[in-house]
Amino acid sequence: MLPLRRLLGLSAAAVSINLRRGISTAASLPAWAMIHPLARLTKSPEPRAFLRFAEPPCASHLIVPAHLAEHPATDPYGDDICLIYGGLVKATSGDGLVLLSFMDIRATAPIVSTHGDTQERKITGVDLDVPITRFVCNPLSGQMFRLPDIDGMKKTGWVSYFGILTQSERPDRPTHRYAVAVITEDGDGEDRSFVMRRFLSQKGEWEKLEGLPSPLPLARSMNIEREVVAFAGRLWWVDVGWGAVSADPFSDRPDLRFVELPRGSVTEPVDEAEARRRRHDDFRFMGVREGRLRYAEVSQEMPFLLSSFALDDDGSCWTLEHRVVLSRILPQGNYLRGKDSPRIGFVDPLDASLMHLTVDNQVFSVDMDGRKVLSCSMRAVGAGLSCLLQPWLGSSRIPSPGDHNLSPVLF
Repeated sequence: MLPLRRLLGLSAAAVSINLRRGISTAASLPAWAMIHPLARLTKSPEPRAFLRFAEPPCASHLIVPAHLAEHPATDPYGDDICLIYGGLVKATSGDGLVLLSFMDIRATAPIVSTHGDTQERKITGVDLDVPITRFVCNPLSGQMFRLPDIDGMKKTGWVSYFGILTQSERPDRPTHRYAVAVITEDGDGEDRSFVMRRFLSQKGEWEKLEGLPSPLPLARSMNIEREVVAFAGRLWWVDVGWGAVSADPFSDRPDLRFVELPRGSVTEPVDEAEARRRRHDDFRFMGVREGRLRYAEVSQEMPFLLSSFALDDDGSCWTLEHRVVLSRILPQGNYLRGKDSPRIGFVDPLDASLMHLTVDNQVFSVDMDGRKVLSCSMRAVGAGLSCLLQPWLGSSRIPSPGDHNLSPVLF
């Protein structure tokens, strides 16, 4: 049984936090942030979100006023209650925009007893087919843009891994348009193809592109468990046990392509349940570092090899850049086992030679060029998504239909 006060209103994932000025007003803007995957809600009437910045390896938190996220009302006298209403940071654009998903998870919880002003409820069922509301957010200006519902439906949990890609009229200038997109497989065997659903900022509506030829070389399905990567004018959907499918969401012919992981890194195909159980993403990473797409992995057995590869310019093969024997450089490296085995914690998008590994509750910063540990700190709660913070981000606004010359945001 759960007290009513724990179930109504803002949940633990939607804690009340006093807003303060964001880092967009700071004299020295950090180059990047590691944003916690959970967006925090506050009851503040403020008209914008803001980023509570923390120096990596600590996670920064995106704070969103509940009224901006369309927090649902709850009937305290009914059996239908809001179990949790919270937001997830799903992806970043590569130049600072963030894609958010807010979901309303409800439960049936009749009142079973009353003690003074406290009502005790018992959860008898949870609805996992939940309404989802998606936003594009500028974490420095705090501006949020609500994306329309896909096909007019709020319950769209069947499409999960969306990415966001931006384009600018000139390099190092604010974004003038963006695309939010997701791909799903359609059919199997020789007849299988892909479907893309995309939202283009200049059009302001969702579109569906069907019958896209599959680039996959085998009759094997993708197990996508990581955020979608924006790189080189394309979005990349990553299966860390096999490879990545990329596409150009701005084009009416998205040109789907597949790149396999480096030789020796491809695992045997498994179903989704087994993929979640194995949790390859704790030991593997694919993302953008120093302007190139890179893949890194830590072997799960002694001597715990840390390997890092870079994708060639033609996007067809990988080049090994680093290989480090972790058992030789980590403290008590010969005794690491089980939950104490090293995992990839997070990466610095601006330094391809630096890797931050977690061992139990500690974070080790490893210089792969020098094959040495640079520092050790206590592990922060949760990982995060790397988000580059461009100098113009705090004074620019999110593109919308009809925009031509985007003016700065004024507060």
